[in-house]
Amino acid sequence: MSIKALARCLVMLLALLAPSAFAASLYSAPRYAAILIDNATGEVLYARRADETRYPASITKVMTLYVAFEEIAAGRLGLDDNIRISRHAYNQAPSKLGLRVGATISMRDAIGVMATKSANDIAVAVAEHISGSESAFSARMTATARRLGMMGSVFYNASGLPNPDHTTTARDIAILSRAMLRDFPDFYPAFSQAHYQYRGQAVANHNHLLRTMPGVDGIKTGFTNAAGFTLAASAVRDGRRLVAVVLGGPSRLGRDNNVEDLLSIGFDVLAARGQGQNFTVASRFAEPDDLPDAVMDVLAGDVAAIDGEVQQPVRAVQQVDVASAISTLGETGLSAPRLAGGGGGLPRR
Repeated sequence: MSIKALARCLVMLLALLAPSAFAASLYSAPRYAAILIDNATGEVLYARRADETRYPASITKVMTLYVAFEEIAAGRLGLDDNIRISRHAYNQAPSKLGLRVGATISMRDAIGVMATKSANDIAVAVAEHISGSESAFSARMTATARRLGMMGSVFYNASGLPNPDHTTTARDIAILSRAMLRDFPDFYPAFSQAHYQYRGQAVANHNHLLRTMPGVDGIKTGFTNAAGFTLAASAVRDGRRLVAVVLGGPSRLGRDNNVEDLLSIGFDVLAARGQGQNFTVASRFAEPDDLPDAVMDVLAGDVAAIDGEVQQPVRAVQQVDVASAISTLGETGLSAPRLAGGGGGLPRR
């Protein structure tokens, strides 16, 4: 087989999906981890560093709300109950609602502003209302995580604000997201609102995919300097639901784009399976380290690298032309040592 034919076979194996210039910086980000799961079957369609320890940031509030929903279901907490703002809750760092010490908020409104604005002060107030203290509530969060099968998660607060021991994994966040969908379907729509009306004001949801990607209906974003940009998202298409989690994104837009790609490709793979085509999500991604050095050399001449710290929109340089690069490679030829030796003609892991 000629080099050019071999290269074109590679394109077919990669399902003709060209990598973006941003992809190289995203996948090489040291905190990056991701997973994609078929919600109905539990099948893991894609995983990358899914069991490595990460900081969840405000995705933590999915567990905070899960415990609160347990209390409501047990009849120990009502939607009209008033949650008082303590001095400890008031002193939480933003994002927060900013109610004064001694003020109250209904549990119904607390759910709304936690799911949308990700209010840290309200998360702490709810924790104190349920367990008496945030530390006691955090212990319950960890115990609940173990019961759900989240073996890599430890919670030290109700908000997700930085704590060196407050950790999770992408797989655990996917388990939690599926548990929320399974156990509290009546409360899950709280994560679906693009805005929540609180005292006449529209509180915007930080999950931009609710407004930009059809089918996405939840669930939670997060950001701290230590965690990077985090997002658990779920979407439905043709009666199938997928759950995607990305932790440690270097930018909000990069994180959102990556989750959107995971979900879109996941749905495409499920549709292809229905037609007898055996694709995988990983094969459709064509991640940078899946491409041989020779192909990457050609691509590098066409597209300037984008550093992981850059947070400008990147969709304008979204795709490089892999087919053209391989065509160029086929015309110029490839030396035998490069295919067989240290040049790395095979994908590296």
